[in-house]
Amino acid sequence: MKINVVESVLKANDAVAAENRRRLSAAGVLAVNVMSAPGSGKTLLLERTIPRLAPERCAVLVGDLQTTRDAERLGSATPLVTQINTGTGCHLTAPQVTAGLDSLALDGVRYLFIENVGNMVCPAGFDLGEHRRVVLVSVTEGDDKVAKYPTLFQVADAILLTKVDLLGVLDGYRRERVYEDISRINSRAPVFEVAARTGQGLDPWLAWLQAQRSA
Repeated sequence: MKINVVESVLKANDAVAAENRRRLSAAGVLAVNVMSAPGSGKTLLLERTIPRLAPERCAVLVGDLQTTRDAERLGSATPLVTQINTGTGCHLTAPQVTAGLDSLALDGVRYLFIENVGNMVCPAGFDLGEHRRVVLVSVTEGDDKVAKYPTLFQVADAILLTKVDLLGVLDGYRRERVYEDISRINSRAPVFEVAARTGQGLDPWLAWLQAQRSA
């Protein structure tokens, strides 16, 4: 007898994800799954985003293989932070998010950011129960990442081109190539150019988040 293990795993994950989404929706929480390669600026983006959303309350689930370093950084932006260490896992799963939700007091929370494990492949295949998926790609990673990792960008509801304040010091980076690849892979997702370090481009990103909550 042939057993499709991958399909079984995904179906089980999707069932838990659907319950997570129902739970979050019932609580009035917009859940945003933030995905990217390591070092693209997910944590810094959230450090800058959360205070700008005040007085709306925000919570964060942080996924990493080891350490609580990103969670400790985000603790200065909100007290509602839970670290999820995956050990050897290259992405978060819906049951891990369930456990994380159990540790958070969601009363009054309006935004839940799920900072997924830094990886440009695995997170795209696993529904966590989020309402929106956001993908970051930094200019320091080069202009070929969208074409090389299309599955991640195909599922994005918004794409952030980060660290754009460094464009002036990068040789050979072709911004138009990134936009051409995005247009072929995912034409529905808006693209925001941001530099969290300087605050450049944060206003359109914040407006998009607020519009998703209103929706």
